[in-house]
Amino acid sequence: MDIRKYLCDENEKPLDRMVTDGGFVGIFRTIAVVGDSLSSGEFECKLPDKTLYMDMFDYSWGQYIARAAGCKVYNFSRGGMTAKEYCESFAAAQSMWNTAKAAQAYIIALGANDLFGLRQPVGDLSDVCDEDYTKNTDNYAGRYCEVIQRYKKIAPDAKFFLLTMPSDGGDPESEHEKLLSAQTELMYKIAEHFDNCYVIDLNKYMPAQDPEYHENFYLHGHLNPCGYIFTAQVVMSYIDYIIRHNMADFRRVAYINTPYSDSNMK
Repeated sequence: MDIRKYLCDENEKPLDRMVTDGGFVGIFRTIAVVGDSLSSGEFECKLPDKTLYMDMFDYSWGQYIARAAGCKVYNFSRGGMTAKEYCESFAAAQSMWNTAKAAQAYIIALGANDLFGLRQPVGDLSDVCDEDYTKNTDNYAGRYCEVIQRYKKIAPDAKFFLLTMPSDGGDPESEHEKLLSAQTELMYKIAEHFDNCYVIDLNKYMPAQDPEYHENFYLHGHLNPCGYIFTAQVVMSYIDYIIRHNMADFRRVAYINTPYSDSNMK
């Protein structure tokens, strides 16, 4: 066996090796998923007079990851969530800043409701105050980075995985696709700015959310059960890829949120 090819084939793309058993995601014993409806296992139920929207967390891709990798995953999410609401009220009301829930890894999947619903400006790193997150600009970049900054205070050595949003496979020059590209560009800037941050680039590597994808993996405007499982496999595979290609970054994961480190271990 060539361990070099197992760990890091130089020609490998993030989703070339699909992981269904957790892979190296299993090194994390606690993961928090910060997100909106697609992180919450939300389903739409069409009734004659109305549509019901139900967050069924057991179907969320985070919980599929938990079952596959054997780790604990917190659903720090809710349908309709934005980074703005998360920071201003939701996280505190749900005890999501509680240090007892500190995780070794945070997967952040916010953006759709911020940019396409709330229509917040994307912003840039100039909207972020490293010394005081309360001075961040009230736009997508400012609020998104506030989430990272606040969890870094709770779990200073935790790993952060930032999701871009997948393409619909439409005209690259359309307003929709340009906004997706701007969000993707921002995620790479944020990952470069903060330590222990990595981009899960669904915009580039996940299959386009075109009509064929919707036919197989969607139920009305949200995913169906197969869609949530497939998303879990995509996210697991991408994190497994990141770990294998950056092994030195993850060798001390077991010490995260503990009093231990190489320097004071007996």
